[in-house]
Amino acid sequence: MIRLLALDIDGTLLDSHGQLPAENIDAVARAIEHGVEVALATGRRYDFARPVFEQLPSPLTLVLSNGAVVKRKDGETLMRRLLPREVAREVLEAVPQHRHEAAVTFDRVGERQIVYQVIDWDHPRHQKFFAANRAYLAESNPLEDCLTEDPVQVMFTGGCREMRDLFNELRGSDRYSVALTEYEFRDFSLVDVMQAGCSKGSALADWARTRGYAPNEVMAVGDNLNDIEMLEFAGTPVVMGNGIPDLQARGWAVTGTNDEAGVARAVETFILGKAS
Repeated sequence: MIRLLALDIDGTLLDSHGQLPAENIDAVARAIEHGVEVALATGRRYDFARPVFEQLPSPLTLVLSNGAVVKRKDGETLMRRLLPREVAREVLEAVPQHRHEAAVTFDRVGERQIVYQVIDWDHPRHQKFFAANRAYLAESNPLEDCLTEDPVQVMFTGGCREMRDLFNELRGSDRYSVALTEYEFRDFSLVDVMQAGCSKGSALADWARTRGYAPNEVMAVGDNLNDIEMLEFAGTPVVMGNGIPDLQARGWAVTGTNDEAGVARAVETFILGKAS
């Protein structure tokens, strides 16, 4: 029996236009009615995830920033794994050629949640994100000067090939973890550097243990590289029909695409169908 359902947001719960289908909202509500705990597991931080989770029923658990922070819907922090500031400094100093693509994120309320060295407000790739998050952005030059406390992560954004090369350059260290998220159709990728051992999967495993759920009582749905550890932990891993080939090749169950309300289909198949 499924007791905990973990859902990625972008490319999974949301359609290709960034909208939340009514079918998925209804499926989440019905899962909760059946006694299933629902968690959103996302690379987004709390305030950037808010427009999504506010459309969903309660109770709801939020696994944020690729597993670095776990909160309730009201913002109460339940678990947190911060990146030591000295490690964040080492990462920034190790890849100076990517300084213009770097940001440091913090678990804060209000201003200065995301700090860049310089913000190009008219950047064609980032303009929408900057506009939507303007109240939370700040500049620090040099960027290391913002490290007055331990951050959530160091984040890099750019084209897929460039970020894949950066990911390969940074991975393998025992000082930190690295997560890669790719959107090839937009030629856009994110590389997140977090506390060593931190991922959506490790956070989900820790939360399941805290709640008394065995892995075979956990279902996870995702579409991208940063979902791999979460899907590997879950006893019922489900890949979106629009999921990247790396996930679809692993032999896990595949549901509909995010434009076909694939989350709703998966909930119907693996939770509601078995409960009826």
